Amino acid sequence: MTDIPIGLGIRLRSLLFFLVYNLLGILHSSLSVLLAPLMAFEQRYRFVNLWTHVCMWLLRHLNGVRIEVIGREHVPRDEAVVVMANHQSEWETFYLQLIVAPQATVLKQELLKVPFFGWALALLKPIAIDRGKPVNAMKTLLRLGKARLDEGISVVIYPEGTRQPSGCLGRFNPGGARLACHAGARVVPMIHNAGDCWPARSMLRLPGTIRLVIGEPLCCEGGAEDLLSRVEAWMHQNSGLLRADGFSDTPE
Repeated sequence: MTDIPIGLGIRLRSLLFFLVYNLLGILHSSLSVLLAPLMAFEQRYRFVNLWTHVCMWLLRHLNGVRIEVIGREHVPRDEAVVVMANHQSEWETFYLQLIVAPQATVLKQELLKVPFFGWALALLKPIAIDRGKPVNAMKTLLRLGKARLDEGISVVIYPEGTRQPSGCLGRFNPGGARLACHAGARVVPMIHNAGDCWPARSMLRLPGTIRLVIGEPLCCEGGAEDLLSRVEAWMHQNSGLLRADGFSDTPE
């Protein structure tokens, strides 16, 4: 988390963001569910993510959070890939929807039961798994993940499984690497510091810069374990860029 003092102004703007974000989410999710039968998948995807665009605008202009991206050119435009990113904040589950589109996110099935938000999320062909049954979860990931990739829909997975404190990387699960090797897809690694500005399990939205680094696609050449090791090594090697002075490629 940043060292910026958390004054009354930051707390009030954070509260305002929280209220507007949730109110818009309820309204837009309800409208998305009503209109979904009239739209094809890609139209639904763009429509649902109008809320994401608005939330990112609010984050910038209300809370003073800038977004910088380096390596955007590494995201293939004509190829479905497996995206493996670190897990720090709710921010990545929204913003990566705009960076890689269309995409299907691997998530725990309970999220689809969350009123309004979960209903809209279900329209985007997510891959919902039961974490309490790891063997079945892996089978579901491989089966549905390959189906999504075959449809031309990229798959986004957070190999740490649970959100980590800012500046930390947790233990990596092999699911994303196994899916890539199983489906013959490439992996695009990503790392960010969103927890500095949008801490997990907190209403605070702290002014600062969220930086997202995107790596070159990696092929499955030596098996899933080798691929996972290369992704993890890339994340550790590039974590230093997240706070580098003058880091700027594409500010939002």
